[in-house]
Amino acid sequence: MNPILENDLQHMDSILEKTMQTALGVLNGLEERRVAVPPHHAQTVDLPETGLGFDVTLEQFMLRYAPFFSGSAGSRYLGFVTGGTTPAALAGDWLTSAFDQNPTSGLDSSAPDLERETIAMLCQFFGLPSDYDGVFVSGATMSNFVGLAMAREWIGQQHGYSVAQNGVQGTIPIFSGAAHSSTYKALSMLGLGRNQLQTVPCLPNREAIDVALLEERLAACAAPATVVANAGTVNTVDFDDLTAILELKKRYPFWLHVDAAFGGFAALSPRYQHLVTGLGAADSICIDAHKWLNVPYDAAMSFSLHPKLRLEVFQNSAVYLGMPTETPDFVHLTPENSRRLRALPAWFTLQAYGRSGYQEIVESCCDLATQLAARILSDARLVLLAEVRMNVVCFALKNEQNSKFLELLRQQGEVFMTPTALHGQAGIRAAFSNWRTTATDLERIWSAMQHCFNQMEAI
Repeated sequence: MNPILENDLQHMDSILEKTMQTALGVLNGLEERRVAVPPHHAQTVDLPETGLGFDVTLEQFMLRYAPFFSGSAGSRYLGFVTGGTTPAALAGDWLTSAFDQNPTSGLDSSAPDLERETIAMLCQFFGLPSDYDGVFVSGATMSNFVGLAMAREWIGQQHGYSVAQNGVQGTIPIFSGAAHSSTYKALSMLGLGRNQLQTVPCLPNREAIDVALLEERLAACAAPATVVANAGTVNTVDFDDLTAILELKKRYPFWLHVDAAFGGFAALSPRYQHLVTGLGAADSICIDAHKWLNVPYDAAMSFSLHPKLRLEVFQNSAVYLGMPTETPDFVHLTPENSRRLRALPAWFTLQAYGRSGYQEIVESCCDLATQLAARILSDARLVLLAEVRMNVVCFALKNEQNSKFLELLRQQGEVFMTPTALHGQAGIRAAFSNWRTTATDLERIWSAMQHCFNQMEAI
């Protein structure tokens, strides 16, 4: 054995202790760590011929990179839709690495059983019927990819052929109102093409599809189609009327894929459950775990009512991996062969905090978003661009200096928000998704915003 590697093996307890202390330092320092860090381009170093060992490597990391990592795990990171990591999820993630299981096969481990149990708990969590199946994937992009891959196979079967075996034949009509960018990316990877998605107009001043216009498109479509519906858009957390769209399935043949990456968590709260009525009848559903479930990157789930289609698309025929049985291994159900046990952090946090714990997280985030919106409405320099439906506040500066404001906010390091555009108007998004965020953080957020306004006025 390499002597440096052997030395680290002999001192594994010390390595893990130092790692734990480093991690605790990071977590305990989140309140002081910059939430966003201006671009920092470290000078690259060459691969060492002789290894440095753990201690020196840790020192190098803490010196060259750690100071320039953002506080994205903390309570004032409002960019994108980014959750943090609950204590139990973090513990589950560390154990995921320690056990280092590949849940692709049940030949040597019960890891796949834990994933199945976690998926079953998540179906209960989101109120999905027991006949749904599911798998863990890397994120919402891959979850949308999986759902649309099954849609592609389903449409091929309606025409009497298998896309999985013979490739795409002809065009596949795809309709959506305000599809997320990951849907376009998935269509590109699937060989269907970004331009294949036909945008259906949304309701006035909304990001929800006009169902009457969708019906017109479906009626004019001579072939089975795919409809990509939204349960929570990124700008305004708007929801398509899933019940009305499902009514259309009685008259027109289409696969309904619902992108519920974070809006699916509305199912946890009596306040918001009505927004996802009908979700449990969709053909496939995308829900992200490293958003409101607050587990570490990368993790998402793909749910479906059609497990046989999933098998037909992703089956991996190799004798040494085993052939599909009545309960197929995950090697036959996901795009990846080898994969991390992403289910374990989710299992830990679900067991630790349960439905009520997550209901509180969801409702608290939504309350904070509502409170921020109220402050924006009271400030003559700001305009609210959309109703706050759940946890995202979409607003703009009346003087249109959004970019300058965001630049100053990032330089200050107290808060991170992201730019956007809504109905052709430039704006700013603030997304509340982290379990740590409290009313005290909201005070710091608002104070930081006021400080940036003062800076802009002084320029």
